[in-house]
Amino acid sequence: MSGLHNLKPDRVVKAFERAGWTNEGQRGSHVKLTREGNPNILSIPVHKGKTVKIGLLVDQIKKAGLTVEAFLKCYK
Repeated sequence: MSGLHNLKPDRVVKAFERAGWTNEGQRGSHVKLTREGNPNILSIPVHKGKTVKIGLLVDQIKKAGLTVEAFLKCYK
């Protein structure tokens, strides 16, 4: 899972948007992302000064139907 360390939440959201997910807004500190044809809802915590934890990120990548490599291409 190299490459998933210290990823900033705002950039993670942008990466999912590049992968075809739509930002449906924010409730509290979590951004909700949806995609037509996919029943899953991705929830990314956006806490100022904190990174997204690897376990959560891997779970969201799987829910999105992406590989880690494909996600990292969208992240850059």
